Amino acid sequence: MSETQVSVESTNELERRIRVQVPAENIDSEVEVRLKSVARTARIKGFRPGKVPAKVIRQHYGGQVRKEVLNEMLQSSYAEAIKKEELNPAGGPRIEPETMEKGQDLTYVATVEVYPEFSLTGIEAIKLKKPVVDIGDKDIDSMIETLRRQQGSWVGVDRKSKAGDQIIIDFEGKLKGEVIDGGRGEAVPVEIGQGRMLKEFEDNLLGLEAAAEKEFTVKFPKDYHDETLNGQKIGFAVTVKEVCERQLPELDADFIKEFGVASGEVADFRQEVCDNMQKESDSKVRGEIKRQVMDQLLAANPIGLPGVLVDQESASLQRDTMQRMGITDVDKAPPLESFRDTAEQRVRLGLLVSAVISENNLELDRDRIQQKLDEVCEPYENPDEIRKIYLGNQQLMSQIENALIEEQVIDWLVSQATVSDKQTTFDKLMEE
Repeated sequence: MSETQVSVESTNELERRIRVQVPAENIDSEVEVRLKSVARTARIKGFRPGKVPAKVIRQHYGGQVRKEVLNEMLQSSYAEAIKKEELNPAGGPRIEPETMEKGQDLTYVATVEVYPEFSLTGIEAIKLKKPVVDIGDKDIDSMIETLRRQQGSWVGVDRKSKAGDQIIIDFEGKLKGEVIDGGRGEAVPVEIGQGRMLKEFEDNLLGLEAAAEKEFTVKFPKDYHDETLNGQKIGFAVTVKEVCERQLPELDADFIKEFGVASGEVADFRQEVCDNMQKESDSKVRGEIKRQVMDQLLAANPIGLPGVLVDQESASLQRDTMQRMGITDVDKAPPLESFRDTAEQRVRLGLLVSAVISENNLELDRDRIQQKLDEVCEPYENPDEIRKIYLGNQQLMSQIENALIEEQVIDWLVSQATVSDKQTTFDKLMEE
């Protein structure tokens, strides 16, 4: 058989046009082999099996066999061309046939994007500021107060409203005399100072008591999510139904036991709160270190991205968002383009992480898998059942393995970086 001819042209940084020419004799030879194989078992009226003339076999099966051979030759020659030219495709090719006629060479152009070739830079220049938090009695007191507030109840009071109160109101908002969309409500609870409504609106609810009525104007921000209200002055009329203050539960055994502290003792509860805060703090510190590492790795390695990978990641993000929002109609999905920036960052990070792994021969620490599996399953009511589900599902286990190897990459990068401590408080760390 004659050799397949291959030529490659770079149309941009990552796109390659591969022109492939498969000699006609190779195709014809394979067609003949296939037809002889068919002839041994073909059943055609008027002929005994295995005795059908070659001409008749060709008339009945020639077109179909040739089509099959061309399709297989196209796929195998493309794979051969990729291997011969040492290309690393990021996705499938776009095939443009040129000649496929009988008696002529099979020629086609395959356009494909390849993975970028690069060597990592800037690792030795990574500088990290590691948040350091010392959790003291005041931090624990503050957290316990937060827990009490979360378990508190609202009680009506006969006084004027102040920050932290919940005020129950009827309201109506108008623009140029017309009620705006969502601009009317009855018995709506508003916790003053929580920022769930515009600050100027909440500020106007201060100093009011039950049965009070008030009219005021609020200027909406220029970047408000409803473009029809951007920068507009909306007139509101408010009637107060009730003013409530939060009543906190006592820090007693009943309250403490609700948080799983069987003894009901304050000292044990404080230790439990401290331990949980430490876990939150450690997790937040790891996340902050990861963010710093990845940001600096990205900044030092501005590599090109295969569009096919970005498109795939954008589509994946869109599907995840649709699932979270309960959207089944594709026409109502958030625009694909709105996910592109995030998709580009994810693809770039994925390529850089892979490069760290390959360039430094990092391998997954199998001993950490069981530990990670325990961490994932522990919060569930039946952790053993959840563990069985994970162990029986390769996709779920792959997610754990991917998370672990990423942790190892971060640990390795941190080991190469210059790290300095940055003292901070628990509250500031949680706000960042």
